[in-house]
Amino acid sequence: MAKSWEEINARIASGEAVVMTAEEFGALAADEGVSAAARKVDVVTTGTFGPMCSTGAFLNFGHSDPPIKMGEITLNDVPASGGLAAVDTYIGATEPSRTKGIEYGGAHVIEDLLRGRAVHLKATGPGTDCYPRTEIDTWVTLEDLNQAYFFNPRNAYQNYAVAVNTGDQALYTYLGTLLPRLSNATYCSAGALSPLLNDPTYRTIGVGSRIFVAGAAGYVAWEGTQHNPHQDRDEHGVPVKPAGTLAVIADLKAASPEYFSAATFTKYGVSAFVGIGVPIPVLDEEIAETLALTDADLKATIFDYGVQRRSRPALGQVSYAQLRSGSIEVEGKTVPTGPISSLPKARAIAAELKRWIAQEKFTLAAPLQQLPQPGSQAFKPLEIRTEEAI
Repeated sequence: MAKSWEEINARIASGEAVVMTAEEFGALAADEGVSAAARKVDVVTTGTFGPMCSTGAFLNFGHSDPPIKMGEITLNDVPASGGLAAVDTYIGATEPSRTKGIEYGGAHVIEDLLRGRAVHLKATGPGTDCYPRTEIDTWVTLEDLNQAYFFNPRNAYQNYAVAVNTGDQALYTYLGTLLPRLSNATYCSAGALSPLLNDPTYRTIGVGSRIFVAGAAGYVAWEGTQHNPHQDRDEHGVPVKPAGTLAVIADLKAASPEYFSAATFTKYGVSAFVGIGVPIPVLDEEIAETLALTDADLKATIFDYGVQRRSRPALGQVSYAQLRSGSIEVEGKTVPTGPISSLPKARAIAAELKRWIAQEKFTLAAPLQQLPQPGSQAFKPLEIRTEEAI
């Protein structure tokens, strides 16, 4: 059995495509077998909603009269990049406010724009013959901007760490607060719904793939930063440690605050919860076998964040079913678990993407270029060197 992208898109266009979420497909495959499920279903939808620090937006303000070449820029007192053209900027999600610190940051500015709120824009410039104004103080809304689009360098992590702390002091991390002496464990993945866990070798997800980004139709723009396809993999070919990532792009004006939320992690910093959904065509049984995997089949690695080094000790592996049960065993101790990503939101994203395909005829796009594959490139750490050593 094999289907082509063209055949599946033709079925979508005619309204005949059979679309299921990854959880629905897993249940069907368990009931009828992978082969039967592969024949019956054309597209499987995935979703994830978790904190993604490498998130941000490009904005264009248009020109004032007289015009200004913006250098130092703030939005609601949050610094934005002035290293672009005269009235372009990039605001990163984790940038903290100059006045409120990590309680308000770039992610909050983006959410305010999404919610239709006016944002305070202040900028200064050097003053030039073509851009004589040297400062500006005004308010803008999302509707006022010419262009506003997400460009997120790293989203949709393919698996992630289960974090614990064997130390004697609480740790405040991007995976939440880790209590001392193995008193809790946190994790961040939609498990069986997670996009890249459903396509572990990136056969159908690549540059140019049409996807769901925070409620807007978007695209995979490139491999994400820290994309590392060389991690250990299980018998299904699925990584058991943090592996692939996606860089994504989408129109901020088409996005929804229902699928984007600013957040502050206690004593750590600002982040953004971003909804990502990826449709996966059921091209053949090989793809179907991975799509059929459940939380009981998918595993993550437990890392000890109490060791504050680049390479943290691994303390074993657990399945997502075990994580969702509420507790796991780590070094002989029962440890309560808690997710920092939202499974209900991931389900809502997969369901909404399913609706787009079934009702709005959202067609799929075959990758223009594959993401780097296992064995294709080395993943490099940052080494500390002196000038003399170079």
